Amino acid sequence: MIGRIQGKLLSKQPPQLLVDVHGVGYEMEAPMSTFYQLPTVGDDVVLHTHMVVREDAQLLYAFASIGERQLFRDLIRINGVGPKLGLTILSGISARDFAQAVQLGDAAALTGLPGVGKKTAERLIVELRDKLGDEVAPLTDDATAAASVVAGQQHSPVSDAVSALTALGYKAQEASRMVRAVDAAGLETEAIIKAALQGTVKG
Repeated sequence: MIGRIQGKLLSKQPPQLLVDVHGVGYEMEAPMSTFYQLPTVGDDVVLHTHMVVREDAQLLYAFASIGERQLFRDLIRINGVGPKLGLTILSGISARDFAQAVQLGDAAALTGLPGVGKKTAERLIVELRDKLGDEVAPLTDDATAAASVVAGQQHSPVSDAVSALTALGYKAQEASRMVRAVDAAGLETEAIIKAALQGTVKG
């Protein structure tokens, strides 16, 4: 299994990124909390990874920290929570806020995330309440730091943000509404996504 990758960041188009390791390009998917911490395209990057092997594919998921990866692993062990929903949860709410919602039994804070209904939220609370603690502590607010500037973007940051939110589980119409609510003038894709997700959490 592949647990860690170090190489040159070739591209980052949420939720996908590509890293070159000695001539081999590794395609990965990552939550927005990781994208906010990625360096500029062309720079070296170190990522902690989780590999999922299926009959039809071998998928690699990337995380900025070991703690973030562990939270992802805890999430996908829960019945009804697959890797895609795990990425959506980590993208839509900070690890600290997620842990707080679980420990306080605040299902309403979780049901605002796409794909998380009342039953799933209750299951997350019941099954993770005793597991979340020290492993979430390393996931400080650095995980939601300001987005890096994406070098050489060829797409519209606004359209890329809508596409990324759709890939994370939001319906196209909802993703467009979220992005329209952001003052996107002069912002890059990741900053628009961050603002859109923050607006959803606050709302």
